Amino acid sequence: MEGRILPSLKTLVQTPTLQVQVIRVTVQQSSTEAELKCHSSCSPAGGLPFYVWFKNREHITSVETSTYTTWFNPTDVFSCGLKGHEKFPSPSVYGPKLPSVSVSPSAEIVEGSSVTLTCSSDANPAATYTWLKSNVKLRPPIEEQQLVLTSIQSSHSGQYTCRARNSLGSNTSKPISIKVKYAPNLPSVSVSPSGEIEEGSSVTLTCQSNAYPAANYTWYKKNGNPELQPLSENTPLVFSSIQSSDSGQYYCTAENELGRTSRSISIDVKYGPKLPSVSVSPSAEIVEGSSVNLTCSSDANPAANYTWYKENEDSPKASGQIFTITDFRAEHSGNYYCEAQNRRGRQNSTLHLIVVADKSTITMITNSIRLTLVGVGGLIPLLLFCRWMR
Repeated sequence: MEGRILPSLKTLVQTPTLQVQVIRVTVQQSSTEAELKCHSSCSPAGGLPFYVWFKNREHITSVETSTYTTWFNPTDVFSCGLKGHEKFPSPSVYGPKLPSVSVSPSAEIVEGSSVTLTCSSDANPAATYTWLKSNVKLRPPIEEQQLVLTSIQSSHSGQYTCRARNSLGSNTSKPISIKVKYAPNLPSVSVSPSGEIEEGSSVTLTCQSNAYPAANYTWYKKNGNPELQPLSENTPLVFSSIQSSDSGQYYCTAENELGRTSRSISIDVKYGPKLPSVSVSPSAEIVEGSSVNLTCSSDANPAANYTWYKENEDSPKASGQIFTITDFRAEHSGNYYCEAQNRRGRQNSTLHLIVVADKSTITMITNSIRLTLVGVGGLIPLLLFCRWMR
């Protein structure tokens, strides 16, 4: 037997394996009652065993049975043992400790990436887990230790917590914030005031876009120039006294490190008619009997309505941008004015017209007079000759 190693006495004398089983838990309004049982893998020699119970590692001397019913708090810890073997108690049973939550990857989270949240809590019996966002259970419910977001979106941003639960109670982790970085969404643009824009009023254009990090904003006006010049950056675009020349299409661009997008808005400034311009056609001398067109034009928004008047006459001569006189006579001569009008105001301009007699008529009159004069000149010598003969 030389050289043989004998087992130590400690390895030969083995105590039974003990385990605390939770038989029943009754939850009331302000307290919880549990029935616990100490289970042994084998019966020790010498008949029925006597049990000992520990609460928060303190010996409960009043209980020596295998079952124990007690009120407990979430922080309480229970274990059992066999009398005479108090140094070898069972593993403790207890409700979940405060869970901790970790995020992988731990760096910045970009939209479209995969993110895993892991919840851990010390508990016996082992805890089951439930995930919540903003204190509301996820739909569909996630009851796993890990929450995996395979293609995370901006809508996943928020406060996450996990709840660990076993038969002795539950505990909820502190919230962990998930911020998903994403490019700006299509901006929303607005104009204030929201009604019609009147020349001379104050107007503000505002641009907003959801983005993380926050977007930077730039306003442009489309004016046919291939390279637009910025009008305003990171502030609303303000017109303290908007003019008709400010009408047009404006673009707001929202941009961050992940992308850029833009949206346009059309500005239509309303204003009364500007001073009308009037013209006559034909533009040469107006000959009696000819047809004459008078035209009136005025810049206005909304478009102007036109009315023609003749000086010293109360009733209008015509309406519309063009006034036609088909057979111009001497009585048509005089001052005409056109009035341009919309709901924002009115303006008028005057045109002076004079008729010139028809040249062909003048020629005929001249020729008639000449013929008459020739006839009289021939009679004088004839009369003198007759008188001499007599």
